Amino acid sequence: MSSEEPTVPIVCTDCETETRIPLSDVADALSRHNEGKHDGEEVAEVDPGLKDQLADLVAEDLGLFEED
Repeated sequence: MSSEEPTVPIVCTDCETETRIPLSDVADALSRHNEGKHDGEEVAEVDPGLKDQLADLVAEDLGLFEED
């Protein structure tokens, strides 16, 4: 088993940048970038495709896709 922490893709459309950040640093890195580069506006974000995939997995795990 690897002890390496998973990384999360981060994108900033204004800066036209993409990077990967260790999971435990994502919130701080996004905050620092958006405060420093975009006056606090939430421009940089977790890759929207990943957010959609995670939302689907959570909804499935909670049984939200099941019909009554």
